[in-house]
Amino acid sequence: MSNDQNPFWKVKSLEEMTQHERELLCDGCGRCCVIKLEDEETGEAFYTNVACRLLNTHTCRCMAYPDRKQLVTNCLVLTPQKVRELTWLPSTCAYRLLAEGRDLMWWHPLVSGDPETVHQAGISVRGKVVSECYIHPDQLTEHIIYDWILTDL
Repeated sequence: MSNDQNPFWKVKSLEEMTQHERELLCDGCGRCCVIKLEDEETGEAFYTNVACRLLNTHTCRCMAYPDRKQLVTNCLVLTPQKVRELTWLPSTCAYRLLAEGRDLMWWHPLVSGDPETVHQAGISVRGKVVSECYIHPDQLTEHIIYDWILTDL
């Protein structure tokens, strides 16, 4: 149970949340939808400034959310277990924050009440990525980035 004084993310663990509640945790930053390249020798993930073809690069939301797994076979569904295993989740990710026992950031839409604050705070990929529709797969290494995606706030 949750109320204005005790919102669901403060009283429930990720495992106790319903699927709907877990989906509400997505802040709409779009960082999960950025294509990452993995070094096969070290397992290290490198972010690119190229986004999944299904990401609306303005709203930072999936344009085919219910069908994304069928359309993009390597799209991940974030379960509580996966959240705890994925080392590449941004430090600002609500799932990661809650799994680590921390609270949501001020700009998270559930806290601010406004889905635009994630963009206003500069957390989202809005204006920072291009759709993979415009990039040849052989060019992805030219799009590796090292700065904004990993910034701790």
